[in-house]
Amino acid sequence: MPAVLLLPTGKALTVRTAADAFLASLTNPNTVRNYGIALGKTAEHLGEGRPLAAVGDDEVGGALELLWGSSAVNTWNARRGAVLSWTSWCTERGYDGPAVPAWAKRIAPPDSDTPVRSKLAIDRLIARRDVHLREKTLWRMLYETCARSEEILDVNIEELDLAGRRCPVKAKGAQPKVRRRGATRADYVLETVFWDAGTARLLPRLLKGRTCGPVFVTHRRPGPGKILSARDVCPDTGLARLSYGQARALLDQHTAHAGTGTGWDLHEYRHSSLTHLGERGASELMLMAKSRHKKVENVRRYFKPSAEAIADVTALLAPGDARR
Repeated sequence: MPAVLLLPTGKALTVRTAADAFLASLTNPNTVRNYGIALGKTAEHLGEGRPLAAVGDDEVGGALELLWGSSAVNTWNARRGAVLSWTSWCTERGYDGPAVPAWAKRIAPPDSDTPVRSKLAIDRLIARRDVHLREKTLWRMLYETCARSEEILDVNIEELDLAGRRCPVKAKGAQPKVRRRGATRADYVLETVFWDAGTARLLPRLLKGRTCGPVFVTHRRPGPGKILSARDVCPDTGLARLSYGQARALLDQHTAHAGTGTGWDLHEYRHSSLTHLGERGASELMLMAKSRHKKVENVRRYFKPSAEAIADVTALLAPGDARR
């Protein structure tokens, strides 16, 4: 049973003590790491040894503005959110302390600058003779499922429903079914993605009789010093699961136009497929169902119709019979 941390009350509670107690209450190591950055710098700026009750709201807002006022919008929102969670946690437990002032507002994130590739460009890339079958299948699957790259790369053969052209994936932010450490993939609520004829034609050729293990694997076996889970290794070939970094480098290799790092990004397939569906008349609800977004505004950030599509829809406003 973990030890219970007894905190002093009122003005005896210092900024550093309150920050450490809040971080100790968190269970997710990624959250602890990210929040620790924000709270560590904020506490240092406010004065770690000061009584928490002596800190004013405007001082907290001033610290945020000074530390991250010129940062990217997502960085500002993340750091502000961490400090807000900390001050709210202290208030809920009855500790005297400041709050994030109203003028230190959360900023609406800008539209994504991820480019949208045309369907013709995607088809031509996948049809190239110098592209390996593995990459062809991955890129086509990403495009037809509108899924995130990590979701598709994490899929195993035994999870595929080839006849139904679908499979379950562990989505971003998936909620665990039970609260316990060392949860496996099956312990999370999975979501289903669907593909069509393009992927259906390529998958059987890629698998070549393999019945279990990762769908997308490397071309060489992992070195003796690399430790992998049984799920990430093909039992038939001994090849390891293809990583996101490797997949990204392969796409860049085939699309770079001015040296390494100037090619396409894997996430562009998701943006492109959602945009193409929207241009073909898919409703917001269908786009949300396909992409599995929970908020409409997130789907709208992905929808970037081309100039040609906007010109076509504008033609509907032409006077009289537009066919003349």
